[in-house]
Amino acid sequence: MSGGPGALSLGITLAALLIEAAIGYPAPLFRLWRHPVVWIGALIGALDRTLNRPAWPAGLRRAAGALAVLVLLAAALLPAALLQAALRRTPGGVLVLVLLAATLPAARSLHAHVAAVADGLAAGGLVGGRAAVSRIVGRNPATLDAAGVVRAAIESLAENFSDGVVAPAVWCALLGLPGIAAYKAINTADSMIGHRTPRHAAFGWAAARLDDLVNLPAARLAALWLILAALVTRGADAAGAWRAVRQDAGHHRSPNAGWPEAAMAGALGLRLAGPRVYGTTRVEDAWMGSGRDAATPADLIRALALYRRAWAMQAGAMALLWLLVVAGTA
Repeated sequence: MSGGPGALSLGITLAALLIEAAIGYPAPLFRLWRHPVVWIGALIGALDRTLNRPAWPAGLRRAAGALAVLVLLAAALLPAALLQAALRRTPGGVLVLVLLAATLPAARSLHAHVAAVADGLAAGGLVGGRAAVSRIVGRNPATLDAAGVVRAAIESLAENFSDGVVAPAVWCALLGLPGIAAYKAINTADSMIGHRTPRHAAFGWAAARLDDLVNLPAARLAALWLILAALVTRGADAAGAWRAVRQDAGHHRSPNAGWPEAAMAGALGLRLAGPRVYGTTRVEDAWMGSGRDAATPADLIRALALYRRAWAMQAGAMALLWLLVVAGTA
């Protein structure tokens, strides 16, 4: 890939996005040596078992959690940085960097898991929908009616578009393989220990706050891609998406999730988020959007179409930026 370091990172990102969208993470590869996120998760689990002592006071557990995040970042950043430094000068080495980076976005698998909810509802009714949605959300599926199943799937699609697709691309474009590796480590730590439970409220504090920070730019970009995608998606409302983001995104209990969820809700004429039940705990949250809360399987199909176009918006922007950087460094 021609150009300087910026062009290299952008080129790696673009190629990785295209490869992952085309083939995902092949099942034989997973059976052979699992997945990098599984390795990251194993390290996080070991750090949790070793450093998170219930007998310690909250302040000490918070410090131990911060230490765990530092160890995790070092384990992700250092090998990735060394690999990039060693391989970036050779064409074959760049291909290896691209293939490694392509293991970390999740556009294809996200689409497959959300589409499975639509298939579950079609084939098995509410029982099938609940079973499929339980694989992608943490809330109690037994509390969801058919509309709730659809809303949960669409909310997961919107939020994970930001976390699993846009954010990895942002950090890979900025820093190459070390950037995307560090981001996935942080995001995985947040998903495993960044919860306000008695065990993790203190220990997971650093992971949760760092995840909020690194997702700030991606959440806003994800909302932008969804708004732009609504312009070219039949039946979607770009003005409604923009209005929902302006009015509702800041009221979400997460500093980031409200942006893509509000954009998706406004584009589809729905209400998303709102009160939810996790286990036996009811979580009160603001509604995103001011449309219908009686979502249907047809809305889920429309959400997937919007998602595909938003992914294309991001890939197109990445390609244009790469061409501009290459031209500027030629």
